[in-house]
Order: sequence, then C-alpha cells, then structure tokens
Amino acid sequence: MLKFVNKIKNGLKGSVTIPADKSISHRAVMFTSLAKGKSVIKNFSKGQDPLSSVSICKALGIDAEFENDLLIINSTGKLAAPKGILDCRNSGTTMRLMSGILAGQSFNSILTGDESLSNRPMKRIIEPLALMGAEILSNDYKAPLNIHGKNLHAINYTSKLASAQVKSCILLAGLNIEGKTSFTEPYISRNHTEIMLKYMGANIHTNNNSVTIEKSQLEPRTIEICGDISSAAYFIVAGLIVPNSKIILRNVGLNPTRTGIIEVAEKMGGNIEVLDKKTVSGEIVGDIQISYSDLKACIIEGEIIPRLIDELPVIAVLATQAEGTTVIKNAQDLRHKESDRIKAVVTEMKKIGADINETPDGFVINGKKLLTGGCEVETYHDHRLAMSLYVAGLICEKTVAIKDFEWVDISFPEFDRLFNSIIL
Repeated sequence: MLKFVNKIKNGLKGSVTIPADKSISHRAVMFTSLAKGKSVIKNFSKGQDPLSSVSICKALGIDAEFENDLLIINSTGKLAAPKGILDCRNSGTTMRLMSGILAGQSFNSILTGDESLSNRPMKRIIEPLALMGAEILSNDYKAPLNIHGKNLHAINYTSKLASAQVKSCILLAGLNIEGKTSFTEPYISRNHTEIMLKYMGANIHTNNNSVTIEKSQLEPRTIEICGDISSAAYFIVAGLIVPNSKIILRNVGLNPTRTGIIEVAEKMGGNIEVLDKKTVSGEIVGDIQISYSDLKACIIEGEIIPRLIDELPVIAVLATQAEGTTVIKNAQDLRHKESDRIKAVVTEMKKIGADINETPDGFVINGKKLLTGGCEVETYHDHRLAMSLYVAGLICEKTVAIKDFEWVDISFPEFDRLFNSIIL
C-alpha cells in the first residue's frame, strides 16, 4: 500500500489513548499459559506480533479466547506437544522468549518465521541455552529453530549485550529447573519480564544489572496492560516538531527502562510533562502532555540506548529539527532488527532532505533542517521505519509517498486512525 503524507498546516491538537504495550502483551499470554488456572488479560495488543504469541500458545494446548477487550487464558500450567511447526511470523520477541520456554519441555518443537525473521540473529539465545543443556538445531544460528526438549540446569550468565529478549529467554528457561539461574547485562534492559514474573509469584530477585530466578510455579492473575511507549514515541516526536501542536497521550507505560525517549526529549529542551502517575499490574502508567518546542542537539549514547533502542528511528527524525549536531552512538544492534535500521534510516531520510550520515554504530544528524519531501520512500518491510517516515512527512514541504505502509499493522494497526484524530 502506498501511503501519502502531507504537511500539517494547523498543528496537532487533542488527546490520544495509546494502544496496549506489545512487549507486555507478549509476556502476558506466555506467562499466564504457564500458570495453572484462569487468567484475565485486559487491553491485549491487537498488533500482529503479539497475536503470533497467542497463536503459538494455543498450538501448545492453551485455551486462549478473546471476549471483547479481554483475553481469557485457561491453562493446566503445562504445555502440550504441538501438532505442527510453530510460526512466529515476523515476531522476534515470540521466537526468542518461546525458545527459553520450549528448551526445557518434555517434547520437541520447531519455531519458524517469515523471511525477515529468518534472517535475524538467534545465536544470542542459542549459545546461553546450550550452556544450560539445551539442544537447538538451526540454520547457521538463524530460524527455523529445531528445539529438542531436555532437562536443563541452572547457570550464571554474563551477557555482552543488554537485551530484554535474551534476558527473558534465559529467565524463562530457569523457571522450571533446580538451582539459581542468573543473568547479568552491561546495562539494564527493559524489565517487563522481571516485573510480571514477580507479580505472578515467581521467586525472582534483581540486584543492579543482575537478575536471579529459582524454580517457581506461576499463579494465574488478572493483568491490565498499559499503553505502549514505543507507540507513543511517534506522537511525542510529532507533537514536538509540528508547529502549533499541543497533545495529551493517555495511559502510557512509564517503566523507567523504557522512558529514554522522554529523557532525550527533555535533554533537547522539549516541552513535555508527565501527568497522573499510578501503578497498574506492577507497571508505572501515566499521561504525557507534549507541545511544539525549540529543540537543541545532544549526544545519545551508553546506558540509555537499551531504553530507547526501538525509538531511535523516530528520534533521528526529531534530531533533524534540533539546532546543532546530534550524535547517536552504541546502537549497533539496530543493524539486526527487521531491517538494517541504521542504513535504512539514513538512506530514506536523505531522500526527503535530512542532513544525516551513517556511522558503524549509529547516526550523525545536522539540524535544524527544512525537510523537502516530494519523493517516494521505502520501508524495507520495517514497521518502525514506516511510522518514522510518516512523522517526518508531517513537516515536509511536499508530499511524501511511503511504500508498503501496511507493515505498520505488525505493531500498530490503529496508527493512521489515531493520527487523523488529532490533525486539525
């Protein structure tokens, strides 16, 4: 689908309720599938990726049914051998977390995915799982993953990469084995897994950058899922760079391991305010008010990178409207997402007039720059790049045509409708 985006003349005004957090949705359906009894998940994400996790849990014998805005999970607490191959489609979270769950089962399973997912690196989970005694056959450390269920043993693993997916995979593998399984990372990555496992009664403890889990029986729970700050990021950036804008984003998850986008906006001088904080199902939630702002460049590097890794493409758009040179470093993992996001962002942003250059681990962006548009841009089947280019199109002098915009449905099918609701 070709999506045409035009410059906004009168600003963005009003409020938007941000759809459910995808990271939390994945974990909610997986973890409640491991709990004996009935769980109720409120506000589950309708993105294709979390729905892939639902499909796989059902294929593993779990009774999971939608009733209006509720996802009802009934489980014996145990998984059953699947009758066929388990298709994760485009979801790396599904594949990496399910690998940890399936590695210690009493049956064999195969996880596969679409062409994009089949090119993404799985060595980062296969190696630590192998240290635990797992047997996983792969295509040169890529999908499909042929998992032979084994009795695993606990390990203390130190990761060179700060990764919530790798951390979650190892913790889930350690959930059903004797002893203490520990994971240590260089910086704290998003911690939704730790929060939800603790909320469901797991014996889990954190100490700075390390987390330890012992054998636990999860308890069924009612889980209310907050709005996804990664989805809110596109509205945050749009509100800051589209002149005459003032918007409120409601029900946004404000987990400190995910709020790097807010910290960067504040560092750049953005007019952004968090309202009405509260805790829901263990997670911090609140509303965010954003107004158009005069922005200044900054350096983005180090420990903040894992807390905004998914938002970096749209932060690159933000940086084009900040006075001075913005440098983004230590983000080499962007090269292993749905696309090589460093190369893709630079290539497509240059087309619309951005002064942006690629480095091995990030970007250098010179602003403030008038974006010209008047061209067709590629998405590389990458939902986050598609949405970032949409936000850039809102301030381009001429129309931007975005190819294959339907990939947005992977994570945010409501995206277009919600933006239209605040365009005057």
